[in-house]
Amino acid sequence: MPKTEKQKMLSGELYDSRDPELLELYHKAKALLLAYNSLDSRNLEERASILNKLFARKGEGVWIEAPFFCDYGEHIEIGENTFVNTNCVFLDDNLIKIGKNGLIAPHVQIYTASHPIKASERIYQQEGGTRYHTSSKPVIIGDNVWIGGGAVIFPGVKIGNNVTIGAGSIVTKSLPDDVLAMGNPCRVTQKL
Repeated sequence: MPKTEKQKMLSGELYDSRDPELLELYHKAKALLLAYNSLDSRNLEERASILNKLFARKGEGVWIEAPFFCDYGEHIEIGENTFVNTNCVFLDDNLIKIGKNGLIAPHVQIYTASHPIKASERIYQQEGGTRYHTSSKPVIIGDNVWIGGGAVIFPGVKIGNNVTIGAGSIVTKSLPDDVLAMGNPCRVTQKL
């Protein structure tokens, strides 16, 4: 039996993100996000309820500032007491796992999705129009991590525990525990 597009997506193979099953998951997440992003910030119970429906796992004490954006939600796991500031984008075409006690500043973008570099491999024609091949790799972020504003985390990156990432960094490679890292591309600048 051939794999579904969702199975291909989660296994890192090329997939069609406009597959009906994936679109339905996408639309479900967008409806939850619309409700979440329009709630009064004092409505803590409803905010928590929506995040529990959206995410695979949400630890106690998680706080996410609105607006927040993601593709599916169901591939996101966030540990206890993690704070996600405003205007963050989590493209969770694969697992995004964030540990406990994290600080994620405004405008941080976490990408699990990518496309082939060569246009001839990326773009293809299918009944109904032009499509784009996509692939995905998980992003794993450890405990006690602070990611500075505007940082971008690339697919397949693993960030260790107790890491601080400078604002505006472009994180293309994995980082070990207990480091300060920054820049474009992001590099370790100090052992903590």
